[in-house]
Formats: sequence, structure tokens, C-alpha cells
Amino acid sequence: MERTLTPINHPLTGTLEVPGDKSISHRAVILGSLSRGTTVVENFLDGEDCLSTVNAFKCMGVNIRREGTTLSIEGRGLDGLKEPPAPLNLGNSGTTSRLLLGVLAGQPFHACLTGDESLSRRPMDRVADPLREMGAAIDGREKGKYFPISIRGTNLNPITYTLPVHSAQVKSAILLAGLFAEGRTTVIEPVPTRDHTERILPAFGGEIKRNGQYISIEGGQELKGTRFTVPGDLSSAAFFITASALVQGSDLTIKHVGLNPTRTGIIDLLKQMGAPVETKVTEKIGEEPVGDIRIQGSPLKGMKIEGEVIPRVIDEIPLIALAATQANGVTEIRDAKELRYKETDRIQAVVDVLTKIGADIQELKDGMVINGPVTLKGGTVSSYHDHRIGMMAAIASFISEGPVTIEHPSCINISYPQFFHHLNQLKQE
Repeated sequence: MERTLTPINHPLTGTLEVPGDKSISHRAVILGSLSRGTTVVENFLDGEDCLSTVNAFKCMGVNIRREGTTLSIEGRGLDGLKEPPAPLNLGNSGTTSRLLLGVLAGQPFHACLTGDESLSRRPMDRVADPLREMGAAIDGREKGKYFPISIRGTNLNPITYTLPVHSAQVKSAILLAGLFAEGRTTVIEPVPTRDHTERILPAFGGEIKRNGQYISIEGGQELKGTRFTVPGDLSSAAFFITASALVQGSDLTIKHVGLNPTRTGIIDLLKQMGAPVETKVTEKIGEEPVGDIRIQGSPLKGMKIEGEVIPRVIDEIPLIALAATQANGVTEIRDAKELRYKETDRIQAVVDVLTKIGADIQELKDGMVINGPVTLKGGTVSSYHDHRIGMMAAIASFISEGPVTIEHPSCINISYPQFFHHLNQLKQE
């Protein structure tokens, strides 16, 4: 299957609302399932990844009803999950996989986890190792490094664990396991990563403490059902933020987007590259700031991107690379080796896709170097069955000379089922 997209011949204007945040949708389902009472989640992202989380908890006895983008979850409490009758197929969802391992580590039963070919290549030992320290029995391919994985939960011991990789998924898995431990579990985070777990837990009556790099949770807390509205996903908005910045004369506003500071790296970097981007916080949902983003088209300049900003922009680096093809000068991206362990090797995939449509880009072990500006010619590229690579290629069609044809575009449904509808809406205005 292929999809061909033609260049745009007018600026991007008007307003847009993107679907609910993927990271927060996952966590709302998990915490709602572990709570006592009913949780209602509004603006839930009904993409394939988040539905994998819903289906996993259904298989463990949680009653979850979905009407459009609203979920009603009858929580079973920390001790109410049931042993799944068959292996849990988690599709392509790395978030479901790693966070669910944290939950299963404290259950009094055995479970098997499996997924698609891409998920089976993603490393799970980064989560399995600290959970083993807490007492869980985990095994699988290469001693539990890869799916399929089996896990037998137990009464967990608290640990103090320093994150060896900058990963919110690892941090969240340990904190979720800490809910089942007898005592205080602490994660030491040398570089800040996404903090949605820490922000959403109080909405369910949970308590979590942060003191600098130290994040602590007490085991045995009772969570309570709540009503929660998921803000728009900044990582989804980032595709149209980038498109508007690249198309001269554009003036686009994206409304009701999560503006969590651990996620706004894309905005900070585009500003540094010269794009006029304005944000306005209009409300708070729980502890999550939410608001509007206005983006105008402008000439961009190259820059060096490295260090502590990388975890805040890790999912948006393909878009930064695309923007850099149109920037004056050299853009160098470093410290991004974590991209090699995503749905695909995103460093290699970004370099391949952008090269095929005319970019001047070189691969590094931990990033890439892009020379700009260049004229993108268009062409046929693979999505690598990776939603973010597919969407990056689609946004490239806004500024290419010729059409861009994307192979296997259906992977985009993993995180943004309405993507092509919104893309066509902006192209036709």
C-alpha cells in the first residue's frame, strides 16, 4: 500500500485541534484500572498503541467501555487484576510493554507478553533488570531482553535506582512497581525526562514526591477513580508546527495542546532556529498545563543540538532534521543514540528517507549532520512501518518540488488516526 502526497501552493492558516496525548492516555488507562471506583477518560487517543493498553487490562478482568474518545473504566484496585488466560499481544506499543511490566511485577500471577516484529526488536532489559532487583521473575529471549517475555509477579521490595538511560518509560515502570512494594521506592533521574506519571498520579489520589533528581513513591497507596480529560498531544501537533514554520506566510494556531515543559523541546528548538512560535497556557488539567500554540512561517538557521534538550525532543528529532534541510547553515544533532531503539532505527531511517527526497544529510553514531538549505525533489520512500517516520515524510510533501509517495502509511494509525484528514484539511484551505 502506498499514499502519494502533492506539494502545497499556499500558506497554512486557521486553527487545528490534534487528538489526545498518547503518553497520558496510556497512563490514564493504567491508573484507572488500578483504582477503586469508576474512572472516566475524555479525549482518549483511540490509536492502536493506546488500544493495546485497553485490551491488555480487559484481558486481566477490567471492565472498560469505549464510546468514541470517551472511556469508562471500572477499576479493580491494586490487588484486583486477574491472570490473563492467554499471552497478551501488545502490538507495536513500547509504552504499554514497559509500563505493564511494572504493573505485572507486583501481581500474584504469571503473564506472557508478546507483540509485533518491531516490538520484538526493542530492548526490555532496561525495565526487566530493575524489576528483578525488586523481586520479579522475568524471562524471555536473551534472558528477558526481548519479547516474548514471561513474568511472574511477587511481593516486591523497594529499591533506589539510578536511571542508566534517559527514559520516561523505565522511570514509570519502576514507579508503578513501587505502588506494590513494601516501603519507599526511589528513582534517581540524572537528566529530566517526561513526567506525566508524576503529574497524573495525584489526580487518582496518589502521592509522589520529587526532590531534585530523586522521585519517590510509597507502596500500598489506594488509588481512587476520577474524571480526567486528556489534552492534545504535542508530539502530534509537532508535525503541523513544523509544516507551518517551513511554509512561508503561514499563520496557524493549534488549540488545547499539552504544554508540559518536559515535552516542549520542539518549540524551544524551532524558536532558536528562527521560527516565530508563541504559546499561551489557558488552563491546567490536573497538573498538566494546556493551551494554544501559534506558528508562523519564517527563514530558519542551522544550529547544534545536544545534551539535556535531547530527552525533551527525542520523538521530534525526525522533524527537526526535516526543518534543518531548509535552514541556512549546518545543523548537527548529537546525544540521540536512543533513537536507534525506537520502533525502528530512527537515525538510519531519517537519513535514508531524507536522502531519497534530496536532502544533504550524513549519519552519525548518535545523531546526524544536515546541510541546508536544499530543494527537496520528492520521490518514493518507506515509512519503515514507523508512524513518526511516515508522518515526517508526509510533512516533507508540503515543501517538496514533486510528489512524495509513502510506502506502508497505515502505521500512522498507531498514534494519529486522523493525520491524513487533518493534513488534507490544511492543504485544501
